[in-house]
Amino acid sequence: MSVKEIYEIEGMSCAACSAAVERVTRKLPGMIRSDVNLATNKMSVEYEPSSITPELIIEKVKNAGFGCKPYKNDSCNTAGDKAAASRKKAGDEEEKKALKALKDQKTSLAVSLFFAAILLYVSMGSMLTPSAPLPDIFNMHTHPVNFALLELLLALPIMYLGRRFYFRGFKALFHGNPDMDTLVAIGSSVAFIYSLSLTFLIEDNSHIVHSLFYESAAVVIAFVSIGKFLEGRSKEKTKEAIKSLVELVPDTALVIQPDGSVLETPVEAILPGMILSVRAGEKIPLDGIVESGLSSADESMLTGESMPVEKKQGDAVIGGSLNGNGLLTVRVTKTGGDTVLSKIIAFVEEAQGKKAPISRLADRVAGVFVPLVIGIALFASLLWTVIGILGAGGIIQLPSGWNISVGFVLRVMTSVLVIACPCALGLATPTAIMVGTGLGALNGILIRSGEALETTHFIDTVVLDKTGTVTEGKPVVTEVVTASGTEEEKERLLKLAADLEKTSVHPIAAALTDAAKTFAEKKNCGGENAGAADRGSVPGAEICRASEAGLPSAGIGEDITDLQNVPGRGVRAFRDKKNVFAGNAAFMAENSIDVSAFEKKASECGAQGKSIVYVAESNLALGFAAVADTVKSDSAEAIRRLKKEGIRVILLTGDNKKAADYIGSKVNTDRVVAEVLPQDKARIIEDLQKEGAKVMMVGDGINDAPALVQADVGAAIGAGSDVAVESGDIVLMRNSLSDVPRAIRLSRMTISNIKENLFWAFCYNVVGIPIAAGALFPAFGILLTPMFGGLAMSLSSVCVVLNALRLKTKRL
Repeated sequence: MSVKEIYEIEGMSCAACSAAVERVTRKLPGMIRSDVNLATNKMSVEYEPSSITPELIIEKVKNAGFGCKPYKNDSCNTAGDKAAASRKKAGDEEEKKALKALKDQKTSLAVSLFFAAILLYVSMGSMLTPSAPLPDIFNMHTHPVNFALLELLLALPIMYLGRRFYFRGFKALFHGNPDMDTLVAIGSSVAFIYSLSLTFLIEDNSHIVHSLFYESAAVVIAFVSIGKFLEGRSKEKTKEAIKSLVELVPDTALVIQPDGSVLETPVEAILPGMILSVRAGEKIPLDGIVESGLSSADESMLTGESMPVEKKQGDAVIGGSLNGNGLLTVRVTKTGGDTVLSKIIAFVEEAQGKKAPISRLADRVAGVFVPLVIGIALFASLLWTVIGILGAGGIIQLPSGWNISVGFVLRVMTSVLVIACPCALGLATPTAIMVGTGLGALNGILIRSGEALETTHFIDTVVLDKTGTVTEGKPVVTEVVTASGTEEEKERLLKLAADLEKTSVHPIAAALTDAAKTFAEKKNCGGENAGAADRGSVPGAEICRASEAGLPSAGIGEDITDLQNVPGRGVRAFRDKKNVFAGNAAFMAENSIDVSAFEKKASECGAQGKSIVYVAESNLALGFAAVADTVKSDSAEAIRRLKKEGIRVILLTGDNKKAADYIGSKVNTDRVVAEVLPQDKARIIEDLQKEGAKVMMVGDGINDAPALVQADVGAAIGAGSDVAVESGDIVLMRNSLSDVPRAIRLSRMTISNIKENLFWAFCYNVVGIPIAAGALFPAFGILLTPMFGGLAMSLSSVCVVLNALRLKTKRL
């Protein structure tokens, strides 16, 4: 069995670095997958443990010139109870380190820019303003040596503060993996060494003071540092989704002791089965079941659902959600990596660590980018050198004003080296994926990989499971029909049906029992005021609460004797010495009960796929209750949105054709496939794929797992079974079909953003490098300076990250 692990990589500065790490690790025998995320500095690997060890992976990465250590991801440890706290602590420490690094970077940048401003004034002030004041002792015409030494002294602090570029750049070059820092280091070093050499020759020829490049050598470092700082600050913003989720976990919880006292306890010390007290306005620490109390919970940060969810005894609560205005007593059911919040964070981190196929072109380019740029710089320098020699020798006639000196050639080479930007290529995909998956997580849409995110935007067919996906997944009584249609007759029918079905665990029996209880509650609580009474705001509240505790308060289940259950037919019993029956038409016929008076209405309900339960007393039919799985309130609108996007919608179910056709007509699907066995659902998906369709399967049950895996994209309803959730590429936490078009929209927006980033990165380099090489000089006399090349290079990376951050402002 293969092993999946995550490693932290240190020392990466651009896409060439990430490509180098991927290259050396992918060459290892037994390595299945190796993806490096430049935005997070993490490497996700999958390998055969029989061939590779973690020590070997770390050694290979270090030999390539980078630091490497295992990433401690506590959420993956499902047995650990300290996962959430450990994650939060680690996240806090990591954030503190990142903030300190940014603060130090900001300080050194401010000092660099101070010296760079003076250096630019000294070196170029007279060109911009002839009257620019400068003490005569530093005048380049009267004291050229002093002028050169002043520039040297101003350049050294900038280069010292930017020493990391030289250390990393030359280290990468020596390891055979040149990167962006290598380009900057070579360009700056060549300009500095050339200028230093000329400084010693000024005494012999004062005119060469005009050929100094100290400002190019140093100011390039300052400008590149600006870009690195802005890029680092922007990259931190792309991680805000994870930070927001981690911060949902409180540090402590109130544990109710056996003697009734309350003890404040660290979350990591809490075990399943412990009872917690959650006060109004506090965060619910861990997943659990409400033991007592009545309140509402704000689960918007986890599910994207803005409306608070009512919580009462027996309801499940999610750790990290916010308790409303009531006191809850919660029994903990899940801790550590088993909690919903930990799984969400793990899903998001996993998605952010995996690359989308669209990034492959950028990866291939990045792998050869730096050597190619060095080659272009050398070629352009050689070409201009040859042109200069031929012009000086009179072999060719150079246009007036062309002075192709050593300084000219050096300027070209340095400009090409510093303007090239593999960073933009490397950041184009991961930053967009990080922001996109983070935006999805905050809206209750968990996307498990970059590949799933990309594939989703190709989807042209959505296949929907019926029960629990399009419908509520729970049968309810939709209609009660009696001879006269009075409320008293309906109440009597439901009460009698509930009496007969109270011992059954069949879903239809539960629907009848719930309907009878609801009818009784409404009557006891004053009809329309039932909901208010339930909250204790009107008289009768105690009766309503009593009815919640069990059926006897509603008067259901009394005086039933000799109960007989006939499988597939119905139930018979005695009540007050009278025969009572509840069952289908065949059961009624077997007991000589005439139901012809209700046959027409029953046929209409049956045509809608509803189950008909007749109720009779003393061989006289009282009427029937129609039971059906109702359509979710947002299903029809969600399907309308999908069809508006040109997506075909198919309803796939194992239910009978009548019920399936009725549901399909209500929500307006393009096609209905009914009476499909669980094992055949995947075959239906495969047949669609053979027709050329890109299929998304949406389901919630165990029987949907094979189809979810078979589909191009499997979307699992988050409230469904664990098997379905684990099988899905996308998890919809809100249990709402409206999240399907939202997920597709999110995918399309993210892929569009990635394409914009890649276009900018490629376009910038394709245009910028030739200009730096002097392509515009023959026609327009334009030759880029290394300083502006460095500034342009820095801003290109920042533009890519800022464009990715635009996704955060989008609405799904």
